[in-house]
Amino acid sequence: MEKEVIISARHLKKVFGSGESEQVVYSDFDIDIYKGDFTVIMGASGAGKSTLMYSLSGMDKPNAGTVTFCGTEITGMTSDELAVFRRKNCGFVFQQIYLIDKMSLMDNAVAAGSLTNKNKKEITDKANELFDLVNIPYATRKKMPSLISGGEAQRAGIVRAAINSPAVIFGDEPTGALNSNNSDAVLDVFSKLNAGGQSVIMVTHDKKSALRGNRVVYLKDGEIFGDCDLGTYSADDKERTKKLEDFLAKMGW
Repeated sequence: MEKEVIISARHLKKVFGSGESEQVVYSDFDIDIYKGDFTVIMGASGAGKSTLMYSLSGMDKPNAGTVTFCGTEITGMTSDELAVFRRKNCGFVFQQIYLIDKMSLMDNAVAAGSLTNKNKKEITDKANELFDLVNIPYATRKKMPSLISGGEAQRAGIVRAAINSPAVIFGDEPTGALNSNNSDAVLDVFSKLNAGGQSVIMVTHDKKSALRGNRVVYLKDGEIFGDCDLGTYSADDKERTKKLEDFLAKMGW
């Protein structure tokens, strides 16, 4: 059965600077992202991983080309139109955890949910469902971000990202600032969401994180240098680990 395309980019061009300082990140870039996939984007530093993610999500506009997201061409939208579109269709989890310090974890989630037209009870019920999923107990949900661990804060960030049931959750190095145990806990959440049908796009430098994806796209010199199908994630799958290691070795990683 052919997969449904959820994001399609065609002939993307992204340039930073001008004249002698001009840097072309990519000049004629095509990619399709499929609904329900956990797509991992890898590559050396400067390969354009985060830039591509921001272009696909409408966080940044390419200099040329088109991005079609859930059937809507977003590259021609105004900034205000893009903000409304992202609010409904995108959830973001960054390496830096952007929780509001003076609000509890629950209030952070509810505030994000209130940007849509849902009522507060519906938002709170959804938040509690997600907090259960990420294993944050009820008492911790009442705490301020300064009183919890980095791993708990990042898991709370995922709750906030998922509160509006976005079409795609984007993760930009979401485990980059975490220790091994906290990284595993955060990756477990991404895996649970994906197993439930959530589409995920994650940028990472980390092989252990990349193993969670069913598809790994490797960027080099502004192009897709390699594309690896890992299949459905399963812990302790040694063949999966070897397949990714062989792929990354071929990419020169």
